[in-house]
Amino acid sequence: MSILLTLGFTLSCSEDFINVAANKETESAITADKAPELVNAVYNNLNQWAMSSFSWNGVSSITSDDADKGSDPGDTGGDKNLLDGLTFDATTISFDEVWAAHYDGIQRANQAINRLEAFDLDPTLKSRLIGEAKFLRALTYFRLVKTFGGVPLIAGIPDLSVDPAQLLSRATKEETYAFIETDLTEAIASLPEKSGYPISELGRATKGAAKALLAKVSMYQNKWPAVLTLTNEIIASGEYGLTPNYEDIWKEISENNIESIFEIQARGETPTAGTQGYSVTQGARGAGGWGWGFNTPSQNLADSYEAGDTRRDATIIFRGEILFDGRLVPNTVVNPMYNQKAYSSAFSDAWETGKNIRILRYADVLLMNAEAALATGGDAATPLNLVRNRAGLGDAPVVNQMAIWEERRHELAFEHDRYFDLVRQGRAGTVLRALGKPFVDGKHEVFPIPNEQIIKSGGLLEQNPGY
Repeated sequence: MSILLTLGFTLSCSEDFINVAANKETESAITADKAPELVNAVYNNLNQWAMSSFSWNGVSSITSDDADKGSDPGDTGGDKNLLDGLTFDATTISFDEVWAAHYDGIQRANQAINRLEAFDLDPTLKSRLIGEAKFLRALTYFRLVKTFGGVPLIAGIPDLSVDPAQLLSRATKEETYAFIETDLTEAIASLPEKSGYPISELGRATKGAAKALLAKVSMYQNKWPAVLTLTNEIIASGEYGLTPNYEDIWKEISENNIESIFEIQARGETPTAGTQGYSVTQGARGAGGWGWGFNTPSQNLADSYEAGDTRRDATIIFRGEILFDGRLVPNTVVNPMYNQKAYSSAFSDAWETGKNIRILRYADVLLMNAEAALATGGDAATPLNLVRNRAGLGDAPVVNQMAIWEERRHELAFEHDRYFDLVRQGRAGTVLRALGKPFVDGKHEVFPIPNEQIIKSGGLLEQNPGY
């Protein structure tokens, strides 16, 4: 039976959402007194290996012009060489891992929503928890639709008595986006602002997070008035601001700070409970290193920054440098550059580190606001220059579409946006072919539906064109 139809009630959750001790299996979170654990299970899916680590880095980052496979030349990482060269196909394992992990998250969200709706809970808490689950389901479907195009939409607990085609037939891209928008609109109505949570609960989905994600979903559909309205509301809320020093964003001391809108929460304590393999797979490889060395910055990215842009050194670890915490990156490591945004100062070589993964932040909102303002005849210069000035740069000499797009590249490098941004902007083929990547127009805008999933569906899932 396909992963889509897995009905086992397997939760990965904890006694407390923030002070995560370990990812534990439990079937006890089925009564109202343990309602928050149902939602914790959805959050904790984001920490899983296939959801946010090696395969996702390969699909969303190594495919782009910002990153190379890295590691030793002979170490393929299973299939990361294929992703780097855009020579993958429907049997490439990373796609199957990403698909299965995301539908596991959707199953957990559906279980949570279904059970929460039946519980006799405080109405405010009940509404908030359902809103959190819908935000997380929307985030998961958004990643799927960017990766594969339209996908099967499962909103509840699957009824195996119905025709399987109703469960496994792919929705259109437009139907998938509409589903995501509904979830986020309902989440916005029920979630509190960031300031409405106690410090112990920071990291949960907020009204601002749902608005920011809906703005991004709208941006991918060129719904610029909606993007402008949502980002203006976030800016006017006073809930967020820019971290003064760009490099500080990625340090453990800055987790859930003023710039943070949504992060995957992790703890590198003993026992550890972080994102599986996220830091170590991207850490410096070789003598004196601490990791596997995959997903390394490309020379093209390193050469693309303006002189004086502080984001270059904050994004890229260079061989031979001393990092902010005093660690020397010796000249004996294999690759000349590594991803500093994945670097964890504590437990850097542990399987699960204390590194939160930044998913949505205020600078992204400002750049979405700038792009929407440009499209609708508004003030694009102010939000654009706020981002540039924080990076140590002067005001943009020209405020146009390309200026905003290039700013997105440098601000959001290694945050899983670049490949999808290039596709959204309609220039993926031009940019990637110029670097020798064999991007095929009409094919590589999306990735292949995993062949394993097509087999499990009995052929009900239809493959993307060209694969």
